Amino acid sequence: MGLEQFVTNYGYISVLIGTFLEGETILIIAGFLAHRGYLDLFYVIAAAFVGTLAGDQFYFYIGRVKGKQFIENRPAWQTRIKRVNSILDKHQTLLILGFRFIYGIRTVVPFVLGSSGISPVRFLILNAFGALAWAVAVGVLGYYFGYAVEAVLGNIKRYEEWIIITVVLVSLTVWLMHLWRTKKIRRG
Repeated sequence: MGLEQFVTNYGYISVLIGTFLEGETILIIAGFLAHRGYLDLFYVIAAAFVGTLAGDQFYFYIGRVKGKQFIENRPAWQTRIKRVNSILDKHQTLLILGFRFIYGIRTVVPFVLGSSGISPVRFLILNAFGALAWAVAVGVLGYYFGYAVEAVLGNIKRYEEWIIITVVLVSLTVWLMHLWRTKKIRRG
């Protein structure tokens, strides 16, 4: 199965699942593929919005139900949790709207917010606005990334698989470096 067929069959569901879990890389790639004509940017953004909203709502309710017990059982999160609580004390609304844009604490924030006693309705409304802003911003970024690559490489049809592989590898490298630094910090 070639890239075109794979994207046609699984593109939007991949965006939905990828953004439920984390998502920047998959959304940038999907935006790039929308630029190339394999996907429709509107549906890429819609799938990313639904995926990220559902994922963060899920994590919020885990935090609400399991609360501090769940968070306390994850010592690796303690530094990030302190950072989130510090921001939460000063800028609750901005944190809920923008946590997706803060690298390194994105997956922790909904748990912390769920355990903090914030109203579920308030979180849902602000989370929906934040999810939409994130999906549009990152999706459009990926779309315009396609223009930038075309400007540099010209006919990118012959390079698109390599471009996607490079973006994935760079993202994976950044993620692994982040994990390594986190483990190094935990060890002292």
